[in-house]
Amino acid sequence: MQPDEDRKRRDFVLGNLILGLAALILLFMGPLWERLGVWALILWMALAATGVYLITKDKDQHPGPPL
Repeated sequence: MQPDEDRKRRDFVLGNLILGLAALILLFMGPLWERLGVWALILWMALAATGVYLITKDKDQHPGPPL
């Protein structure tokens, strides 16, 4: 693979791992909310946004012609 493709794959995998962590936090939001308060929600939103950004940042900038 080319170095650019390695970086894209790494970002994609890292984005999925971060989204998995965000899902895990969402499952335990009740206890986290009791301990952290609104910061639990802010942490979840930051993880979700970062994960989505990493997954979508490698999209092709110049898609092919319509089929």
